[in-house]
Amino acid sequence: MTTTRRGLLAGSAAVVVGAALDAPAAQAHPGSGSGSSKKPTVVLVHGAFADASGWNGVAARLIRDGYPVIAPPNPLRGVASDSAYLAGILATLSGPLVLVAHSYGGIVVTNAATGNPNVKALVYVAAFVPDQGETLLGLQTKYPGSRLSEEALDFRPYGEGLVDGYIKKDRFHDVFAGDLPKTTAELMWAGQRPADVRTLGEPSGAPAWKTIPSWYLVGRDDQVLPPAAQRFMARRAGAHTVEADTSHVAMIARPAATAALVRRAAR
Repeated sequence: MTTTRRGLLAGSAAVVVGAALDAPAAQAHPGSGSGSSKKPTVVLVHGAFADASGWNGVAARLIRDGYPVIAPPNPLRGVASDSAYLAGILATLSGPLVLVAHSYGGIVVTNAATGNPNVKALVYVAAFVPDQGETLLGLQTKYPGSRLSEEALDFRPYGEGLVDGYIKKDRFHDVFAGDLPKTTAELMWAGQRPADVRTLGEPSGAPAWKTIPSWYLVGRDDQVLPPAAQRFMARRAGAHTVEADTSHVAMIARPAATAALVRRAAR
């Protein structure tokens, strides 16, 4: 399997359109609860094949609790460029920040938070937590168990010699969102955003988790990023770790548990 064809093994994430969820997507939405100005701003970062609406269930709970929440777009064009994009957004936010990432979003926050003194905590939800020089492919394949293979992907060229990857419709539910209704998975598949396959081999930079406290939610039934890989990365980062019987899309299937972990990190 070539690097290009294997490119979409990593950076997987949930996709969901707003109509499939019970709350609108959160975009720079200040909390309305008492004392919200004293709470850190929660920044929710999606991964590949996704958009910010995948965080709706988590965002709605945090907003009700009075947390300022922003769920910015992740361009999905490359590790360095996506990290720089997020770092630019973070630079516009004042006060303490808690960054929450899913899947490929983990490598993005790991790089974007480095050197930003406002970031007080990192929360990884079935996400990549690379050390310097590591790649998504290396972490994705470190342990067996992922069902996201080349055969599960469609590849579509764009530009000059560039390739985007999409998850095939007949694989989406079982591999990515096995604990969600099939009708929801169909909407997720229809609205997925592609990732540039070059992200797979792009090395990560200096990791923010070496200086910023981190938390991790392991999905025990994850068919994309093996639970063993998640536990390895969480343990290495010294993360406060919880586990749940959930698929790769933990923030959609278990929004209450995900929000609870964010609250712990935000204390």
